[in-house]
Amino acid sequence: MEFSKLSVKLWPPTQSTRIKLVERMTKNLTTPSIWSRKYGLLSQIEAEEDAKQIEAAAFAAANQHFVKEPDGDGSSAVQLYAKESSKLMIEVIKRGPVAKADGEPNILDKIKEYDVTTFDISGDPRKEIDAGDAEKLLKPLKEPGNKYTKICFSNTSFGREAALVAEPILSSIKDQLTEVDLSDFVAGRNEDEALEVMNILSLALEGSNLQYLNLSNNALGEKGIRAFGALLKSQYNLEELYLINDGISEEAAMTVCDLIPSTDKLRVLHFHNNMTGDEGAIAISKMVNNSPCWKIFDVHPRGWNLMEDEGSIALGNALKESALSLEILDMAGNEITAKAAPVLASCIASKQFLAKLNLAKNELKDEGAILIAKALEEGHGQLCEVDMSTNMIRRAAVVGKPGLTLLNINGNYISDEGIDEVKDLFKNCPNVLGPLDENDPEGEDYDEEEEEGGGDVGHELESKLKGLEIKQEE
Repeated sequence: MEFSKLSVKLWPPTQSTRIKLVERMTKNLTTPSIWSRKYGLLSQIEAEEDAKQIEAAAFAAANQHFVKEPDGDGSSAVQLYAKESSKLMIEVIKRGPVAKADGEPNILDKIKEYDVTTFDISGDPRKEIDAGDAEKLLKPLKEPGNKYTKICFSNTSFGREAALVAEPILSSIKDQLTEVDLSDFVAGRNEDEALEVMNILSLALEGSNLQYLNLSNNALGEKGIRAFGALLKSQYNLEELYLINDGISEEAAMTVCDLIPSTDKLRVLHFHNNMTGDEGAIAISKMVNNSPCWKIFDVHPRGWNLMEDEGSIALGNALKESALSLEILDMAGNEITAKAAPVLASCIASKQFLAKLNLAKNELKDEGAILIAKALEEGHGQLCEVDMSTNMIRRAAVVGKPGLTLLNINGNYISDEGIDEVKDLFKNCPNVLGPLDENDPEGEDYDEEEEEGGGDVGHELESKLKGLEIKQEE
């Protein structure tokens, strides 16, 4: 029996779609932003619980609405589902973190026990740190002869007075530090105070000889990058740099490159979930050019922070010339098309130590996918994971290597016959082939239908709920 596409129901969503939406909402609720500075940032556990309750309430309201229009296609239920989710998320964000019913927890519970070289106060509960708290928490760093080389202040909220307490303590041990994690440490603070805190700790750590620096999840923007200027300008031996989800624009990316005096030893860069764009990617490529030591390069974005072809080509050319020992390359979700594929393919072909390649959620199509697959044919004996999902591919570009543990080509437009052929190729190792449940053999027609207002509930909900992202502001 054949079914007309006009009869496709958009409601109810599949369980997997509902789970994905809970994950998206959880991520939004735990992402530092201008709102979290005002109302406070939820912990991962609290956000997950709230997200589940939001989704369940929105689903119940939309489903009740759908029952009243059984002959409809469900589009109005989808709209109500998205609207209710958005409304409830905003209520939770404005409510902020909820204090525990059993009273104020002991601030010292935040200290995580590791070896004698690691000092970590990132444990729960998340709490605004005042001067008194800082005195108690940082007391171990003041002990004569301590051997701490790694510090982590993540999952906290340092205010100005707490930063002033920390300043002389950090300054006294900066020469022994090799790893500093200041990610997500000003949650809930207004912009002026957050920038002052960043500047205070930056000056305290100026001149340290770090190998690892993590400034992620601080809604930095260009102002925040400049607030850390003293610290960044004094780093000549950085090996790992993390600037994830920092609201970094093109200008901020250029500022990063201008401030760091040397990237000769940089081998790991995690720069995803920012607002870099083409020009920012070109700026980053200059940083890439300076280091021959790359191991991990990760620049996959949020939905609006795309590098696209120009930025991808610049980075591809830079990596080709400099990152001979690259092991992980992640450029997912950048709207990379077949135009950039020749440069990326040439870059990938030269990376014989590559273990993981992620080019998912781009627009490579058959032409680009075939070039990438050919680039992996020779050598690449360490390759274990390849993700080419959601790339509008019709002809399966199969990558086969002895050590391969995952090939993901889901979410494409491969024919049923093509899927059967792929499954046959992997019949002796079926666990290597990722799921294919989102493959759509009629993808092109499907896109045309979406342009006319149709489409399945997963895609429509994803589109509607993109507006729930808590965008960064400088």
